[in-house]
Amino acid sequence: MQWNDHSKLEGLHAILSPSTPYWTKYDKDKLLDFKYTKDAADIGTRYHALAKELIELNEPLPRKNKTFNMYVNDAIGYKMRPEQILYYSEYCFGTADAILFKEKKSLLRIHDLKTGIKVPAKLTQLEVYAALFCLEYDIRPADIEIELRIYQFDDILYGHPTAENIVPIMDQIIMADKLYSEIDEGE
Repeated sequence: MQWNDHSKLEGLHAILSPSTPYWTKYDKDKLLDFKYTKDAADIGTRYHALAKELIELNEPLPRKNKTFNMYVNDAIGYKMRPEQILYYSEYCFGTADAILFKEKKSLLRIHDLKTGIKVPAKLTQLEVYAALFCLEYDIRPADIEIELRIYQFDDILYGHPTAENIVPIMDQIIMADKLYSEIDEGE
């Protein structure tokens, strides 16, 4: 058998992938929504890369009530670090869109850019980032102030979680990590 060469596709995933066969049961409307969601995710990745470049170059955008402009300008204004990986273990890590920790003020700030998502985002994702930050850098949530922001729909959703919000997430991460480690060690 002479196999066709598809080396340029290595590491990529098709939208109609055999590894996620849910689409085999979709009607036309659901298939269109499925493609829109995939396309929106791809565009979102490009927006995040552009935002990172603008923030790192300290290049603000025109002051408009537009999601992208507000996110980039606020990250620049607060001197935040874009696309920062927060790591607890191989089982739990993630990339915060923009983050800043001011040690002298004991203030953790995390901003998240949402593009293309039709439903309003919730602050839970950012609370997990806060928990990861506290675990990775050995910071007690009770000792700091936390401000979270989601930039979406040309608006900003604010959150100010306390230790009562973050500690249970930290505990869940620790418990799940231990569970997965024990499973993997037993294999």
